[in-house]
Amino acid sequence: MQILYINHYAGSPELGMEYRPYYLAREWVRMGHAVHMVAGGYSHVRARQPEDPLAPGPLIRAPLRQRMDGIDYHWFPTPAYQGNGWGRIKNIWAFLRQVWTATDRLITEVRPQVVIASSTYPMDIWVARRIARKAGAKLVFEVHDLWPLSPIELSGMSPRHPFIRMVQKAEDDAYRDADVVISMLPKVHGYMASRGLDLRKLHIVPNGITLDEWQNEPPLLRPDVIAALDRARHTGATIVGYAGSMGRPNALDTLLDAAKKLLHQAAPLHIVMVGDGHERARLAERIAQEGLHNVSLLPPIPKAQIPSFLAAIDIAYIGWQRVPIYRFGIAPNKLMDYMMAGCVVLHSVEAGNDPVSEAGCGLTVPPTDAKAVVEGLRQLTLLSPAERQKMSARGRAFVLANHTYPVLAQRFLDALAGPPSTSR
Repeated sequence: MQILYINHYAGSPELGMEYRPYYLAREWVRMGHAVHMVAGGYSHVRARQPEDPLAPGPLIRAPLRQRMDGIDYHWFPTPAYQGNGWGRIKNIWAFLRQVWTATDRLITEVRPQVVIASSTYPMDIWVARRIARKAGAKLVFEVHDLWPLSPIELSGMSPRHPFIRMVQKAEDDAYRDADVVISMLPKVHGYMASRGLDLRKLHIVPNGITLDEWQNEPPLLRPDVIAALDRARHTGATIVGYAGSMGRPNALDTLLDAAKKLLHQAAPLHIVMVGDGHERARLAERIAQEGLHNVSLLPPIPKAQIPSFLAAIDIAYIGWQRVPIYRFGIAPNKLMDYMMAGCVVLHSVEAGNDPVSEAGCGLTVPPTDAKAVVEGLRQLTLLSPAERQKMSARGRAFVLANHTYPVLAQRFLDALAGPPSTSR
């Protein structure tokens, strides 16, 4: 099968996030399918951007085709940006405009049987629909986040804002015209039906982990991370780890509030945070100003080193803001890593689903509640070795049964069964 996978922010282990498109595509290639990934040349979530070996520079200046692990990447040049303002909108339109223009070329080169629209924003459905119609291919809409509901509820944007109205039009078009809708979020049925989706089209395929990253001996951690862990361990502290993005949705201020309350506890805890994001500089300033010597904040580590980091900590932390949007469920990549590593997890969340409670691999406390985080950490430090081992085994078993990419890639393909819709 020939698959054209449109994901503006697609990455790879070499380039960084986002990883899901790469891991699904790699599994499909291993099954014998041909996958062409269409992505933007600049993405704010990648650790580094693709480079043209014939025209080296910080960003590609012309469309570029590269093959990585059997996946054909089609990179389209897009401008750099910061934050979620006008610069990002220009980046989005630069990408969509170029892919729209390249429709005939892509059809000739790929001859797609399936076209997947899979960016965070839904406007890529218009480009994917155009390609699918001209190629006679099946159209798939893959939902990462519920846009425009996410910017409305998380950022306070008005439903009457012109940008939001445009995004809403794209979402409604996607639910009407797609042959198949894949959602990472598990509790979206009522919402999508309210926007016109025939629920017979809907299939849930969450995030997961790739087994080969966990089967070999992981590489050593970077020296600065090893040093921070060693310093904490030498004080006798229980080490609480966080690995991932450092943005407002990750509620890391709640973790720092908890650290402040834990500064003078008899049983010391030390928090080691590795990652990057818009909030990192502000969090670092706060740690310094408030004298949080029980917190180490370090730059992001390569994905391959994540298993080594998680093996070196005692408790893994993941937190969320208290926002209504999470009633539709959550699908965090880092939580799958935590559970696969056998970490005991403290989960600070209120959502439509809770993998930690489902798996029985840790403790869940209310979000944005530093006192609850402190109490949760205390309870986890009091666990016996036997109790910790049971939690560890349950979390790993849960991921292996439900969240490995061979399982998820097959589930995705199974959702494609059946003839194309006549509604397009």
